[in-house]
This record gives sequence, C-alpha cells and structure tokens, in this order.
Amino acid sequence: MIQCNKSNSRVLVTRDLPTEAKQLLLASGVQATIRYDENKISKEDVLQGITGCHGLLCTLNPSIDKEILDAAGPNLMTISTVSVGFDHIDIEECKRRNITVGHTPGVLTNAVAELTMGLLLATARRIREAFDVIDSGERCPRKVLWLCGTQLSRKTIGIVGLGRIGLAVAKRLHAFEVDKILYTALSEKSQAKEVDGEFVDFDALLQQSDIVIVCCALTSETKGLFNKSAFAAMKNSAIFINTSRGSVVNQEDLYEALTSNQIRAAGLDVTTPEPLPTDHPLKKLKNCVIFPHLGSATIETRNEMWTTAVRNLIAGLNNEPLPCPVY
Repeated sequence: MIQCNKSNSRVLVTRDLPTEAKQLLLASGVQATIRYDENKISKEDVLQGITGCHGLLCTLNPSIDKEILDAAGPNLMTISTVSVGFDHIDIEECKRRNITVGHTPGVLTNAVAELTMGLLLATARRIREAFDVIDSGERCPRKVLWLCGTQLSRKTIGIVGLGRIGLAVAKRLHAFEVDKILYTALSEKSQAKEVDGEFVDFDALLQQSDIVIVCCALTSETKGLFNKSAFAAMKNSAIFINTSRGSVVNQEDLYEALTSNQIRAAGLDVTTPEPLPTDHPLKKLKNCVIFPHLGSATIETRNEMWTTAVRNLIAGLNNEPLPCPVY
C-alpha cells in the first residue's frame, strides 16, 4: 500500500479505474473525483472538474493544454497519464510551472508488439475480406489465387523507430523467417544487434522494404512523416502498418496510395481522429484494415498501466521521485 502524505490532496481521474488500481488510489487517502461515464470525457468536463486539484490522472483525451493548466490553478503538482506517449500534454508548460509528469513506459511493450503482429497478419493475409465472405455466405469461387495474400517469410521488413516496442516487434518477426530487418531512427541503436537489424536512412528503408512498420513516437519531426512522397517511394507491393500514433500519417495521402495501387495494403491501429467517422473513405477500402486502438488492450497490461499511473500520481503528490517520469 502507498500513502499520500497530504490528506487533503484532491485529484481528478478522467476515467474509471480497474479494481486493483482504484483500491490503491482510494487507500492512499487522496480525495479523488473519478469519472465513471464510459464515454470520452470532454475538455469542458476537465475544465470544470480540475479547479483546485493537486493531481490529475488522465488518458490520451482530451489534450492537457495551457487552458486546462490555467483552470487547475497553482495547486496542481503532478499529472499522471495512462500511456507511453505524452504528446497530448503540454510538457514545456508543465516544466515552467514545476508540475511533474509521469507516464507508463515498458508496461505495454509486449501487448503492443503482439497486436502489431496480429494486425500485420490480418492485413497481409486479407483476413478482413475473409470475414466478409463468411458473413455474406458467398460461395468460394474456383479461382487459384482467390483471396491470396502474401506471406512474411523471405521479406525485408522496415521498422521506423527501434525503441522498446520496435525491438519487441523485430524479435517476433524472426519467428516468421523474414529475410532482413532494416530500421531507421535518430541514431544507430545498440540493441539492434539482438535482431540483426541494419541501420539505414528513411528513404532507403522505404525503397527496400516489403513491409513498413511504424513504431516511433509522435514528435514535431514525425508528424505527417508518411505523406504523398513517402508512399510514392515505397514498393507497389508494400504493406504499411502503423501502431504508433495516427498523426504520423497523412490519411488523405494514404487513401490515395491505397486506391491508386501505389502500395498493396495498410493496417492501422491508430487514426486521426479516433474513432474515424463512419463515412471516412479509409473504412470503405478492402485493402485497409483498421483496429480501434487495441495496442495495450490486454487485461494484464491495462491493470499494470493503471497501477503504475496511480503510483506516479501519489509519488508526485508526496514530492517524491516518480517511478516513471517523463522528465
């Protein structure tokens, strides 16, 4: 059990917590306002609920910007996000106000890597189309290459971002007897030796890869990285997989690439916005498989993420080092 040293500490929790994390939070002695509504909390809700709070426990939505920080007032000491990424938080403004920020790195590595492989297989082997056939009751035509996808063995894989998740994906790919793993990042990674990864520049990765998998963080440099020119540089037979952040991709350019046969197919676990509108053009394409951001969606991972986030929150309220600080 962890205890908050300040019995009058008030915190806003933007979503309901799993049982273990909730018990940990409430047993700490904080005065917690927990949103139990399953719908996404709006920015207006946060603005109304955060005034005077000492801590904030949040997820990816809404973005925690200067307006929300202003509404919180000078009491706000710490923000704990239930995510690895923190691009939804104005980090520079938090630093300026001496607000600590915690996140949950490492906790979801295996879950996201497994989901990435599942999405890749679903895309490469045309599983969505297969489900459609079963649902429709369509008779299987006697065509030799009917619903044939492509296999992973003997393929060159390009991974954009060889951090924890990118490395975990690369390790799993070896079981499929891929030919080569290329990666691009800000610099060469020592851990690439574990997967025989070859460091190349971004253009070379696009040109040489049969499958491109995006595992990088969303930054000012990676926002919109996959645009018209990037897709044009890829092989016509290439498969594109994104389990990082939706904003890494220009979705209009991706749609054009998929409909003009510039690339073979795409698998997305992340989009902008989330969820996509029901009439979004990408949702109408047979060669685009879209998941509803399931990367960390295992019971084990979600429980650990929330528990880690609560521990970050209480440490911040106690003016102690956060277990997993952003900075």
